[in-house]
Amino acid sequence: MLTDVALKNLKSKEKPYKITDRDGMYVHVSPGGTLSFRLDYRLNGRRETVNFGKYGRDGISLLRAREMCLDAKRAVREGRSPAIEKQRDKRRLKEAKSFGQFGERWLSSDVMAESTRAMRKSIFERDLLPAWRNRLLTEIEPDDLRAHCAKIVARGAPATAIHVRDIVKQIYGFAILHGEKVANPADDVGPSSIAHFVPRDRSLSPTEIRIMLKQLEHDLGRDRLRERSVDDS
Repeated sequence: MLTDVALKNLKSKEKPYKITDRDGMYVHVSPGGTLSFRLDYRLNGRRETVNFGKYGRDGISLLRAREMCLDAKRAVREGRSPAIEKQRDKRRLKEAKSFGQFGERWLSSDVMAESTRAMRKSIFERDLLPAWRNRLLTEIEPDDLRAHCAKIVARGAPATAIHVRDIVKQIYGFAILHGEKVANPADDVGPSSIAHFVPRDRSLSPTEIRIMLKQLEHDLGRDRLRERSVDDS
């Protein structure tokens, strides 16, 4: 079974070669030294290969590749072609150029806990979509993100502003991973430039964490009700 150390120590050769991992996945090493995660499978009497992506800082991690491998094997068992589905996803992503479209694709396909997805979806729909739904990725600059976060801080929600910055960073990272040639505006907007929090002398207990999450959900619901009241008036 492969490890990150083993992957980083792989050397290129004159001809491409592969190193097996687990669950049928392997790493393809090109003569140029590019490492890509792949899976060979048979479906409806034909042999296919799905390429999950390249390994490295601008690609995907070993853990993410293994998750994608399990998803692909599940699709094969259900009679679906992972390779064909990936081609379809690429076509859809190629057509989706707006921040809103990429954000929705990221939310639906990225790996995260369902509670995290629900929290991010709520913030995305309330604090980002109304302002940037139809903006092209190339139209959002670091100053735009910084100003947008400042407005959220001004309404008394600094933690939400930090989440907004992180969500923007994730969405752009997703778009770049899928071939978009854009700069990530969040790279130039550090969390400390958005809000400062008083350091704690100890970590939160599990009970305190649950209380904090419930309070955040309450605050988000209260803000939503307030916005609806304003709209109705």
